Amino acid sequence: MLAAAAQVAPESTQQAVGYPSLFLLIVVGALVPVVPTGALVSSAAVVAVHQEAPFALLVVFGVSAFAAFLGDMALYWLGRRGMDSKNGSRWLAAIRDRAPEERLAKAQEKLADHGVLVLVLSRLVPAGRIPVMLACLMAKMPLREFARGDAPACLAWAVTYQLIGILGGSLFQEPWQGVAVAVGLTVLISAAPTVWRRVRRTAS
Repeated sequence: MLAAAAQVAPESTQQAVGYPSLFLLIVVGALVPVVPTGALVSSAAVVAVHQEAPFALLVVFGVSAFAAFLGDMALYWLGRRGMDSKNGSRWLAAIRDRAPEERLAKAQEKLADHGVLVLVLSRLVPAGRIPVMLACLMAKMPLREFARGDAPACLAWAVTYQLIGILGGSLFQEPWQGVAVAVGLTVLISAAPTVWRRVRRTAS
């Protein structure tokens, strides 16, 4: 009994602290796009792979997707308020600062061609979420329509980064090794577009 309790207690404590922390960090990361939320999901998936709880991976998926959706909706709502205000807002300014003109123009073009479907891809492409969100704001897309496109986008995003974590967790016996691989992969994916653009500029 004591041995079983000793084994279960740390895992239960991890879940009680880990899931709310994961939720809050992803929400904050959606509002302030400097937190590596993809790495958080992958790391949480690695830990879930090594847990004995049967629904740990499902809970990580649900928490991650819902937190991402809630954060996106909050940021879009704040952006809408800034668009309607004469003086704008610091949230709208932050969104504009993270949407270079070139990427914004491409996002506007794709939004005009594909509508809300472009939101799904925007969350899977590194640094693609903010330019598309700004394009939606500039097109005065209603909050309900944005939510209809953002919901499947958050589900796809959570699945993608969770699969990276599952891959890293299944390859190694120690959770920390899987976390290191998962974080490395997510950082590599995030940095790849920036590196590619710099290489193209240097070559031209």
